Amino acid sequence: MKIAVGCDPNAHVAKEEAMEFIKKKNLGEVTDFGSEDPIYANVAIEVAEAVVRGEYDRGILFCGTGLGMSLAANKVKGAYAALLSDVYSAKRARLSNDANIACLGAFTIGNKLREELIEAFLTNEFVPGCASQPKVDAMREYEEKTRA
Repeated sequence: MKIAVGCDPNAHVAKEEAMEFIKKKNLGEVTDFGSEDPIYANVAIEVAEAVVRGEYDRGILFCGTGLGMSLAANKVKGAYAALLSDVYSAKRARLSNDANIACLGAFTIGNKLREELIEAFLTNEFVPGCASQPKVDAMREYEEKTRA
């Protein structure tokens, strides 16, 4: 699995720790999209576009709360960025919602929980034909109608 990872300067340490965890657990091949740009939207959009183009299977974004990254990444058509704060939601982001980008807060969650969230997000897959399929389809259909 190819994973695009980025953050704003506030989350540099969390991003570095997460990339080391992904490598240690052999969860995928990580590409660092940087952490120097103080405008988190620039990094979020760059990662989201790379995921949507199919260059990466998943994206992981960090900022202080994860909220800004989530909002910015979701502006990219085809990006489905989920703000993760508990393991159950991290699993459901993939299993039920087919999210392709995880957003995490560097200041709001600790390192151990961050690792659990990343592992849950990267090791679960969307289940085509599941009970959530019509909901995911409706979201994508709306996106197609409303975004040029």
